[in-house]
Amino acid sequence: MNLVAGFARLVVDGRSIPLGGFPPLPRPKIAPDAPKAIFFAPHPDDECIQGGLALRLFREAAWNVINAPVTLGRLPERKAGRLQELKGACDYLGFRLAPLAPDGLDNINPAARTKDPAAWSQKVGAAVKILAAHRPRAIFFPHELDWNGTHIGVHHLVMDALKSVPDLNCYLVETEFWGQMQTPNLLVEYTAEQVAELMAATSFHAGEVQRNPYHLLLPAWMQDNVRRGSELVGGQGQAAAKFMFGQVYRLRRWNGSQIEDCFSSGSFLPASANAASLFA
Repeated sequence: MNLVAGFARLVVDGRSIPLGGFPPLPRPKIAPDAPKAIFFAPHPDDECIQGGLALRLFREAAWNVINAPVTLGRLPERKAGRLQELKGACDYLGFRLAPLAPDGLDNINPAARTKDPAAWSQKVGAAVKILAAHRPRAIFFPHELDWNGTHIGVHHLVMDALKSVPDLNCYLVETEFWGQMQTPNLLVEYTAEQVAELMAATSFHAGEVQRNPYHLLLPAWMQDNVRRGSELVGGQGQAAAKFMFGQVYRLRRWNGSQIEDCFSSGSFLPASANAASLFA
């Protein structure tokens, strides 16, 4: 009882912590020719909630991490506010910002892709411009069954764009939030400090976390990721990873025309290893 009550009390007490406004985190010096990772975020806040591996690449390997927000949400009256919150979160983390459109794209979902191919093609073109300009070594985007229509739409948007960028070879890092992946192949460990940084970054999205306190629930979600990921990635019935916090991903390669597997079996990335070792 005391253990459960303690967890609940921490979440309640967390509601009094200020939202955003924290000074930027220390950041490495990024070389002009540093590898680039592009995070195609369906909404402002996804770059924080699902961006732990991208943050590790930035901090541990001095990769140039670029957040490419695809939409600014569905409410026109909130777009300007969400963009300002996003700028604050990215400045705190050290991520560069490269929106696909000044006001974000609208109607990024499977239905729009099917019903209006001409309009969809123009939206794909915006993603193609980002990919062609930066030639990333890794791309972060949602998996194809991430439940939320915009998340699924972004998956298809990125995959359609990849087919239109000549000679681009890169790693694909598929994320999950709303819908669980059935076939993740990577479990990434985060330290308590890293989870705290992701919580603080998410809190910059004040309008969203006042509606639903994603930031306060992040540690519990990260713990459940370890529960699931230990067996989904490590194998059914295997001993749990000795991680407190983690996140599951699906890591594969794009060879310029199709997807290739990276691992013959699942892989764990502990906090003690450099995140760049996944992309050697």
